[in-house]
Amino acid sequence: MGAQPATVIEPRDGAIVSKATIRAAERLTVPQAVLADVLGISEATVSRIKSGAFTLDKNPKAFELALLFIRLYRSLDAIVGGDQEAAASWMRGHNTALKARPIDAIQSITGLIDVVDYLDARRAPI
Repeated sequence: MGAQPATVIEPRDGAIVSKATIRAAERLTVPQAVLADVLGISEATVSRIKSGAFTLDKNPKAFELALLFIRLYRSLDAIVGGDQEAAASWMRGHNTALKARPIDAIQSITGLIDVVDYLDARRAPI
């Protein structure tokens, strides 16, 4: 049994995910430098994504992290009922369960996963 082939990322997917990531960051008022840390890319690359000169399909790891970031945004947006101000405020407030401000936590991969898991659990309690 060989290793499973990696998921094929279509160029169209990269453009869609890139645009959605930038929109989510803007709606959460996540600064460009923080988004760069979240995605593991340079701030200059984030600028190129914003301008349409670069898409995330060219960097598979950043693409996967962007999908998690979009998931974070969608979960938080559902919880706050589309209130962007409340979502941005939540990102900057200290969260006792996370033991950090979400905006700080998401700058590491484990922190991003923790925040996504936290939001998913709050969004669909059993």
